[in-house]
Amino acid sequence: MDFEHESDDPFRDDEDDPDAHLSLEKESTKEYVVYLVDASPKMFTSTCPASADDQKEESHFHIALSCISQSLKNQIINRSYDELAICFFNTREKRNIQELSGVFVFNVPERDYLDRPTARLIKEFDRIEESFAKDIGSQDGIVPGTRENSLYNAIWVAQALLRKGSAKTVDKRVLLFTNEDDPFGCIKGAIKSDMKRMTLQRAKDAQDLGISIELLPLSHPSDPFNVSQFYAELIGLEEDELADFMPSSGNKLEDMKDQLRKRMFKKRIVKKLKFIIVDGISIELNSYALIRPTVPGAITWLDSVTNQPLKSERTFICADTGALVEESTKRFHPYKNQNIVFSTKELSEIKRFSTGHLHLLGFKPLSCLRDYYNLKPSTFLYPSDEAMDGSICIFIALHRSMIQLKRFAVAFYGGSSRPQLVALIAQDEIIQSGGQIEPPGMHMISLPYSDDIRLVEERHSEKVGMVTRASNDQIKKAADVIKRIDLKDFSICQFANPGLQRHYAVLQALALEEDEIPEIKDETLPDEEGLARPGVVKALEEFKTSVYGENYDEECEANAKPSEASKKRKAQAEVATKECENYDWGELADTGKLKDLTVVELKYYLTAHNLPVSGKKEALVSRILTHMKK
Repeated sequence: MDFEHESDDPFRDDEDDPDAHLSLEKESTKEYVVYLVDASPKMFTSTCPASADDQKEESHFHIALSCISQSLKNQIINRSYDELAICFFNTREKRNIQELSGVFVFNVPERDYLDRPTARLIKEFDRIEESFAKDIGSQDGIVPGTRENSLYNAIWVAQALLRKGSAKTVDKRVLLFTNEDDPFGCIKGAIKSDMKRMTLQRAKDAQDLGISIELLPLSHPSDPFNVSQFYAELIGLEEDELADFMPSSGNKLEDMKDQLRKRMFKKRIVKKLKFIIVDGISIELNSYALIRPTVPGAITWLDSVTNQPLKSERTFICADTGALVEESTKRFHPYKNQNIVFSTKELSEIKRFSTGHLHLLGFKPLSCLRDYYNLKPSTFLYPSDEAMDGSICIFIALHRSMIQLKRFAVAFYGGSSRPQLVALIAQDEIIQSGGQIEPPGMHMISLPYSDDIRLVEERHSEKVGMVTRASNDQIKKAADVIKRIDLKDFSICQFANPGLQRHYAVLQALALEEDEIPEIKDETLPDEEGLARPGVVKALEEFKTSVYGENYDEECEANAKPSEASKKRKAQAEVATKECENYDWGELADTGKLKDLTVVELKYYLTAHNLPVSGKKEALVSRILTHMKK
């Protein structure tokens, strides 16, 4: 009988659990995005530096396309189910559902306007700049003497593209790229006021439907973008938000341009927990995995003709009749020459010796918690009033008391596979420069059983009863070295996995039929330039002198002191040479009795004569005869 265990993976999403499917219907798990790119002549003539260290100038239109292209590639790496559309406005040609002028929706065959990105979409989008002037064209969509309003049309088209899906289950966004801070600046009088009012009303209608509009302004150092001219009212910026808007938008653009090939996980709910404080008082908690391991995506088998994913199915066929047999809902376990039969439901109840909830047991001082108690990545807990009213209020009161009294909570977390005690540590909110660095909540740390903690084994020197200890000077010199090579403000996000980078680069080159694989920089290699700084070199030399003395020669020491492996090989060769002298190998070879010896005996000869000892017995005999020229 196969007792299946419930997954105890802290990184497992609730959406993988069939029982949690209904509760996740209320969560936003997908995102629909429309990239709205201004294609007016000003986007092609205005430029800005490609990077801070580069003097090369790039057009604003090229920068917008580069950001979108990088986002498309990153979305495929993340195996995201988000859908997107790419739309240009202020264009000569038009292509959209409403047949509105000045708006062109870019797409490829066999793909809906709003759909997941494909390799063909990315390949053709990367080449669009070369043929844009010929196939699509650029023109001013708002000119004096006409009633055409391309910005109004573009927002209308974007709203129509995003009508798919409910705003309760899907996040809908419009990302607007432009370098024109006043699109109606060339028009005067009542016509300008009327067009401006209509455009703002169209944007408000879209926002009322759950569509957020985000502006990504493009500007030149000599020609800054004035967001308060028009777009502050369109996207709903308050007066106190204007000063921080342009710097944050610039950082967002740089992130889109320079983002690495890495798996980015959204902060989604891992599991919903019921936290039982005392009998009759319970609150609801959502758990999150703040850090997740990134591994290459799973292999997907495709049909060789249609290139569609294959789905494997298993069926049971009766050996006597050949008919299809339904999978049995019964299980059995042999006991005393009898088969004890269980139904699937009964077996599930047998395995369930805990309710799976979180039970509060008590509190202990933070000083009682040790670093080595943390067995696996912690889970972050945050309250929710969705199923139980008052959960947030009770959680806040408990959270504040734990921080003030410097206590952590001990609780029992009952899972089906491994129930255990956990520590709940309250974390206060940290805000810097007007932004949240750390959210308020609790970390749930799995506590070890007594068998999980092992005593530290002391390493003794050759002198019996004596333990080699570093002197105070050696400890000080070692501390100086650590201070010199310490990484300031270290974060795991500073370094990318070179193996994953290479993996994604190869996949991208194959999918997009690129001739060359991008060069991957291994950021995990030692910083040779940093280690060559005079201060670091001096600290290292002082440490070596304090430990080994002034006359220590590393190369001579390495040559003079053989390693443990070389000592072992030398001892084996001496034993083999001694044992080899007990045999008359010539006579054994002439009489054909070598094959009667054991493998260990044959290896005596091979080891004594520095010959390979690998292979089967026949190979060893042949090797000996060859060496003896027999």
